[in-house]
Amino acid sequence: MTDLTNQVAIVTGASRGIGRAIATLLALQGAQVVCVARSEDELVEVAHKVNGLAIVADVSDEQDAQLVVGGTLSRYGRLDIVVCNAGVGSFNLLENFSSEEWDRMFDVNVKGTFLLCKAALPHLKEQRRGHIVGIASDASKRTFVHGTAYGASKYAQHAVLDALRREARPHGIKVSVIYPGLVDTHFNESKPGAPEKEKTHLQPLDVAQAVRYVLEAPAHVAVDELMLHPMTQEW
Repeated sequence: MTDLTNQVAIVTGASRGIGRAIATLLALQGAQVVCVARSEDELVEVAHKVNGLAIVADVSDEQDAQLVVGGTLSRYGRLDIVVCNAGVGSFNLLENFSSEEWDRMFDVNVKGTFLLCKAALPHLKEQRRGHIVGIASDASKRTFVHGTAYGASKYAQHAVLDALRREARPHGIKVSVIYPGLVDTHFNESKPGAPEKEKTHLQPLDVAQAVRYVLEAPAHVAVDELMLHPMTQEW
């Protein structure tokens, strides 16, 4: 099993929800966590809780993505894990989507993953080890009514990470993608914590535990993909 003690991990979208749970769990395993998000107040709170570094950044901006990696290396002198968790989603019939909504989802979900991986790869290749984990969605592999734009962005994110896996493996770098179903978070302006969601939705910690599982796999084991759903959700 791979020991996460003192490994340096970047977690995007870390201010709440799945990202917050991932940052917290990795810190409990002894990792040094760099928390990245756009909302400063919540982000600083999480970073303080995990005794980590807070970097306010928009991962869909190339300069910000470079600053995240540069700030991590400046603080810790190394980078071992990159968790691409930042994501946005809205749902509607195709004809009701604006081009601005479409662009926003592709900017964060696809471009954000691309830019952060691009910034991190030279350092991971130089050390010939590292692990990139993408938090995608079961919508990366299926379509549904009202999911045109979100699903398209998640299919694209899946393609980016799937191709990257083939490019990175010869350099000793693992790329894992996790595909959650319904999760009880603030996603799509939802309010988490309703009692009825305890059985119908995954909890953020469930996804964080999946991240821990793929990261702690032995060095010779690569967990390429992992899908998880609440028992009540039909695939």
